[in-house]
Amino acid sequence: MADDPPRRQPTLEVVAERAGVSRSVASRVLNNAPHVSRGKRDAVERAVRELGYVPNPTARALATRQTGAAALVVSGEDPSIFADPFFAQVIVGASAALEEADLHLMLCLAATDRGRRRVEELLRGKGADGVMLMALRENDPLVRTAEEAEMPVVFGGRPVGSAPRWYVDVDNTGGAREATEYLLSRGRTRVAVICGRLDTEVGRARYRGYQDAMLAAGLEPFPPNEGDFTEPSGAAVMAALLLQHPDLDAVFAANDNMATGALRTLREAGRRVPDDVAVVGFDDLAAARMADPPLTTVHQPIAALGRETARMLAALINGETPTPLILPTHLVRRASA
Repeated sequence: MADDPPRRQPTLEVVAERAGVSRSVASRVLNNAPHVSRGKRDAVERAVRELGYVPNPTARALATRQTGAAALVVSGEDPSIFADPFFAQVIVGASAALEEADLHLMLCLAATDRGRRRVEELLRGKGADGVMLMALRENDPLVRTAEEAEMPVVFGGRPVGSAPRWYVDVDNTGGAREATEYLLSRGRTRVAVICGRLDTEVGRARYRGYQDAMLAAGLEPFPPNEGDFTEPSGAAVMAALLLQHPDLDAVFAANDNMATGALRTLREAGRRVPDDVAVVGFDDLAAARMADPPLTTVHQPIAALGRETARMLAALINGETPTPLILPTHLVRRASA
């Protein structure tokens, strides 16, 4: 009687098929990586026992090797966005936190289709140990890719219409409400608004804060006059507001860049600030202190936003389970209001 042929060792693919998961999920379970649901982990462990699977030591060593890098991905349209004072501070904060965690910082811009594909490949592959996503717009395909990613992902600012598990954000609604309430407390009653992009959550949240304060005071909010967070857009929207509402006596701009543009337009139109029109911004960038007149604005902890986003990502990479974080804001009073 011939000997039975030797039984073939089951492969990782067979384990994954038995467990009803992808090969990469099975690999993460076997390497005790975080961010796998309890149900999938149990299914893989059950399949391993049933099949008698024994991991290949060489393959395990390759699978568990980390890149030592974390990526900051910005869904913007212009590479110079990283030089914007806001993102420059975010990068400073993130770099410091990642250095403490012995992780290198990679910067990625998801502007073109090619850029987005590269980021999607990064999220699906092993090009980094984790990813931070910022400046996402409504219906951005990166949100869904991030939700399906098998590596840690932290959102710096919440995306529109999504509730990610891990994020660090700023109290945008509360800050905008405080700015508008301050203008109203100074006796202003015709308070216009220059919104940020309304296909972003930050743009919508700051308009909501303005709207809440106006309605609470029994005043009709102005419609959302949308800029794109740049100084030229603030100047252009301010010019349109003066034509449509020449009797306005205050304006809340959803960031300092647009507020600076509004100041320029008001000066060119012969409107005195704050005597004729009071102006409040949002961010507390260096430009706010140097504006003419110095800009009253909502301070948000920008460097802390980058730092805490990176710290949360490092915690996830290390297998910890952090909780979402909302950073506070406060009003800084200067001469413009």
